[in-house]
Amino acid sequence: MNLLASGNVKISVTLVALHEAARTSIMRRIVGILPLVFLLQGIPVVAQETAPLDPIEQVVAARLMSPYPDGNFRPERILNRAELASILVKTFELDKRASRNNSGIPLQDVPPSHWAYNDIQLVLKNNVMTGYREGRFFPNQRVTRAEAFSILAQAYGVFQFPEESVTNLLSRYPDSDKIPTWARKSLATALYEGFVNVDAATNQIKPLEPMTRGDMAYALSKYLERQESTAPIPWQVEEPAPL
Repeated sequence: MNLLASGNVKISVTLVALHEAARTSIMRRIVGILPLVFLLQGIPVVAQETAPLDPIEQVVAARLMSPYPDGNFRPERILNRAELASILVKTFELDKRASRNNSGIPLQDVPPSHWAYNDIQLVLKNNVMTGYREGRFFPNQRVTRAEAFSILAQAYGVFQFPEESVTNLLSRYPDSDKIPTWARKSLATALYEGFVNVDAATNQIKPLEPMTRGDMAYALSKYLERQESTAPIPWQVEEPAPL
């Protein structure tokens, strides 16, 4: 065998191996740099994407609402007044607020043995909810969307919008004429803050329909978001004239 030829073959094989190793090293560096390039250019990397939390997941994680013992949340179930009172106490920590009335408020239909007795006492003492005539609370009575969103806004703090601004805000919704007069200002606050899950197809508020657990979960998820960022003012603020 020709030794020179054999040597040339070995040199050629070695060069090819070195070339392949260099190319592999370069490719590894390129692959390692790509995520940084994507990040710098604002191109999302699939591994870094995170889906937004579902409203139900948010409120359950925040312990504002809980699933049933079987683990199901049942968003279609309608809220009653006792359940709403319990949710409001948790959301706004009413047990930590000072109240002028330290004695229990007598209620004919909510005995101390009732599961929501303490929560109902707290919402009444803090004027977040009100009772009915003859000392009744009607704990099992269903709550409408107008009632629930208005009460939530009352606990949150109703903005003293000018009447013209309230009218303009509500006029965006085709069924706003169904809102009870007493609920207009507080519901305007709830809409302004984004607490209301308006029907995407019809842009309707549906104020007289029952309030479901899913509706409340949506409202509370938006309330949690509002703790991080405030809503923009929906009208132009006039600067005071110089003195």
